[in-house]
Parts: sequence; structure tokens; C-alpha cells
Amino acid sequence: MWSLTSSLPIVHAPHHHGHPHAIPPPTTGGAGGDGGNRPSPPAIDDEMEATNSPILHCILAGGFGGAIGDTSMHSLDTVKTRQQGAPNVAKYKNMLAAYRTIFVEEGIFRGLYGGYSAAMLGSFPSAAIFFGTYEFSKRKLINEWGFNDTLTHLFAGFLGDLVSSFIYVPSEVLKTRLQLQGRYNNSHFDSGYNYKNLRDCITTVVKTEGPVALLFGYKATLARDLPFSALQLAFYEKFRQAAFKLEYKQIGQDHLSIMSELSTGALAGGVAGVLTTPLDVIKTRVQTQQTSPTSELGKPASLSSSLFSSLRIVYKSEGLIGFFSGVGPRFIWTSIQSSIMLFLYQYTLGRLNTIFPSNNGLG
Repeated sequence: MWSLTSSLPIVHAPHHHGHPHAIPPPTTGGAGGDGGNRPSPPAIDDEMEATNSPILHCILAGGFGGAIGDTSMHSLDTVKTRQQGAPNVAKYKNMLAAYRTIFVEEGIFRGLYGGYSAAMLGSFPSAAIFFGTYEFSKRKLINEWGFNDTLTHLFAGFLGDLVSSFIYVPSEVLKTRLQLQGRYNNSHFDSGYNYKNLRDCITTVVKTEGPVALLFGYKATLARDLPFSALQLAFYEKFRQAAFKLEYKQIGQDHLSIMSELSTGALAGGVAGVLTTPLDVIKTRVQTQQTSPTSELGKPASLSSSLFSSLRIVYKSEGLIGFFSGVGPRFIWTSIQSSIMLFLYQYTLGRLNTIFPSNNGLG
């Protein structure tokens, strides 16, 4: 069991899917904070050697970290979805009040954890695909082609999300509808949806709206997730480097403490989450809007399929504040989910590397 005073090897990891790059041991010589006897910090920014972690290990660790991270924060994601999908419903406007209301009225499994099965349908495979794509492309770009580290982090995160989007977008459509609906025959909130379970949701959507409905909001989802991934990766790498240098200067440790591992991931995810909240609002609205809404409770204005037109509609109907509906839950969700996912990714990857050692980083 890890304690907060334990430490993990310093590694470069990504987005809401991560990756480790082992830092070389400290070099000898150079002035330190203890009268010149402490060696200089390892050169993180210029580190070019490939990790020994096989790609398969990255895939498995990424899927596990993603699934656990999403599970831990699903209830808060449900609150965010209600706030964004039903912005005019008074009982959902305050985050804590909304959380309590959904729990009391609808319970945990069909209320706060509504849509969980749909989330898991896409969580493990999409995170696994992201990690594999990210790590493979990152190694190619940095170690073989000599690309700039920061630009590589941005591009590899962008590419990883793009490839995995074919898995997570359909599951996201199903998840958001079930989260907005809540319980079957929900007497406390009329979302316009009334699916018995995930299977009924899939068959009903395909039968009444066509298979293309599973890709509702695809462009809006990419418009949110691609910049989120790029920003999160860039922030995470920089925050992690700063934390490593600080700890090395203070205590001469060439590992990050677990508290630093968790906090750097949380800060990167939270900042990226806030900056992309307007795009998240549009994504939620597009994926939950209906051709013929039956709901009587606070449905937002219908949106266009165009991202910019949708942004304009939200601004006209709700003002600037409408772009940040659910920003509180989103900040908390992206912070904690990112922290848990990145930590578990690196821990699991380390365990896999110990149990199944390999010298082939691409194997």
C-alpha cells in the first residue's frame, strides 16, 4: 500500500490517458542547494530516450486507469449533465443542491450513476486506445524524428483522442441521455427520454433515429476533447517538471512524491477542463437535443449542427454565463478524474513492467 510519503519514479505521462518516460539518474557535478555537493536536476526537457514499457503494457494500464477514474467521478458527471442539459431547472442550478436532490429523488444506481453502463462501454477501450496511440506516436516523434517535446505532447494527445473518438463518442451519446433521464419512468424530472436500460436505449435510438444518432455531437465532442487533451498534456508536462525540480531542490529526491503526482494531474486536468467548458456545454446540448422534445422542464434552446451557430444560440438565449453551465462540477470532475487516472496509469504500468519485464519498448 502506498502512503503519501511514498514516491513514484518521475515519468512523463499524458492526458486523461497517460504515459511514462523514465528520467535518467541525476548527473554528478554542478552546483546544488547544499553547497555544491548536490548534483544538478536531471534534464527533463531534453530527455530523449524511449521508455522500456511495452506498448501493450501502456494499453492495459491506460484502460484500467481510465475505467477507475471514470467510475470514481461518474456521479459528479451526472450532476454536470443535468446542469448543462436542463439549465432552466432551479433544483439543478447549485451543484451541491443538485447532487443532494438527485440522490434523494432518484437514488444512486439509477440516479447519480445513471448511464454508468454506457460509460463503461466506452471507457476502458477508448482509454486503452488513447494510451497506445499516444505512447507510440510520442516515441516516434521525439526519439526517432527529433520533434520538439511540447509540440509532440500536443500532437500525440490530439491524435490519441481522434483515434479513440470512434469508441467513446457513441458511448458518450448513450451515457448523456441516460444521465439526463435518470430513473425509468422518472416522476421527478422529465427529460424527454424514458429508456428502460442501456440495451433499450441502444435499440430505441437506432430504431427511431437511425444508427447515425449514435454519432450525434461527434464534431462538438471532438471540438471539446481534442483541445482538452492537448491543453491537459501541455499543462501536465510543465507542472510535473516544475514539481520535480522543486522537490529535487528542496530534498534532493529524484522521484515525485505521491502527493505531487496526484496534484499535478489534478491541476492540469482542472485548468484544461475550465478552459474547454463552453465546448462541453455545446457537446452536451447537441447530444441530448431531440427532433420533437416532449419535456416540459427547462429544455434549452435547440441548437444547430454547426459549432459556431450553436455557440451563438447559447449566447443569445443565456448570455455569457450559459457557456459556463456546470463549470463547477466539470472543474472538480476533470481535476480528480485526471489525478486518479494518471496516478493509476503510472502505478499499474510500473507493476506490469516489474511482473513482465521487457527490453522492447514497442512490444
